[in-house]
Amino acid sequence: MAVPSAFSAFSACSVPVVSADPVVPSQGRARHAETSSAFPASRDHRSLRPHLTELRLSAFASHRGAAFPLGPLTLLAGPSGSGKTSALRAYEALARLGGGDELGEVFADPRAWVPERARPDAQRRRGFRIGCTADGPEGPVRLDVAVQAEPDLRIVGERLTSDGLVLLETALRDPARRAVQAAWHTAGATPVTRAPLPDDRLGTALLPLRVAGKTDGQRRVLAAAEQMVVALRSVFACDPRPDRMRLPVPVGSGRLLGGCDNLADVLGRTRAECGRRHAQFVSAVREGCAGSVVDVLAEPLGDGTVRAVLGRGDGVRTALGRLGDGELRYLALALVLFTGPGVLEVDPAGEVPAAMQALTVLADDVDRRLDPRQRTQLLGLAARMCGRGHIRLLGTTADASWAAGTDGVTVVHLEP
Repeated sequence: MAVPSAFSAFSACSVPVVSADPVVPSQGRARHAETSSAFPASRDHRSLRPHLTELRLSAFASHRGAAFPLGPLTLLAGPSGSGKTSALRAYEALARLGGGDELGEVFADPRAWVPERARPDAQRRRGFRIGCTADGPEGPVRLDVAVQAEPDLRIVGERLTSDGLVLLETALRDPARRAVQAAWHTAGATPVTRAPLPDDRLGTALLPLRVAGKTDGQRRVLAAAEQMVVALRSVFACDPRPDRMRLPVPVGSGRLLGGCDNLADVLGRTRAECGRRHAQFVSAVREGCAGSVVDVLAEPLGDGTVRAVLGRGDGVRTALGRLGDGELRYLALALVLFTGPGVLEVDPAGEVPAAMQALTVLADDVDRRLDPRQRTQLLGLAARMCGRGHIRLLGTTADASWAAGTDGVTVVHLEP
């Protein structure tokens, strides 16, 4: 299947044409990945949950021709300027687009992500390209997206493929219209179906509303698109902010924010809803905080607010405001690993059973402020929780030597 001139706009944006072939790491930016133990080749119950296995940054910020393998627990390691944070931003952007967000909401400053040396064409157009692969019941499904950042922000091309078959392809045909021409696999009396799609939303996320599912081809398109969307949508970007965690917070929804500001409110909920899991959380906190810890709880203050405290035993309680930054970050990240979409402030695919979804936590500078004992304990906890299949973690760190030898950890090394 092909859309005439489907990817002509990519060259206009001074980025390479999307290819269904594997991305080859660019020269001059050496990268390699280490996995401490091989993942099972058999497709057990965990592999039925759609999840990303690769992030591609064909032309994004400082990255060109980059491909990052993603395991259940992945650390991007490298010095400042190697592109770790921008890789997380690309992942989060794909997740938001997969959830139906408009392009302008996802990329508030799109020019910041255009490769520095990308040259504009005669119409002064430049852009960037990102993509990913999602595995699941339908096998590997690839998504590649090209975005024009200037002079106008728009999606100028998109390609969804499975087993080498192009299931969806879009291209900007008329720059004067706010739409792209799309063609998707039908395999019925008509091989493909063509229709315009808006240029500010991900076409893959719109397919379930556009494809009837009457032919085998249409059903295959729907299954692949839904797998990609489910794999992308459940993402929680987490960066605990100790200065805010120390303060009392109003009683609210009980859903944890990305900065973990409202951790005290969430503790009251998690402690009441699942005693067994809360006990496991307390045990983990005990390993990363100084002194005796027999409980972690929310203490009402009588004015509609609560504060988080550590129960030390014999009635002694320590407010979180007295803890160090490393202890607070460790505690917050441990809580995230023990919870899920129902507790975290994320938008999971409500039409998909929770047992078929995997939450991905994005944690930039994951070991910041942690001492060696805390980061070792947190890594072990993350490996155990990610190994169960319901949660995945993609984090960054300047030096991942402390993660060497931990089973189930994939380390991707980046260089400037």
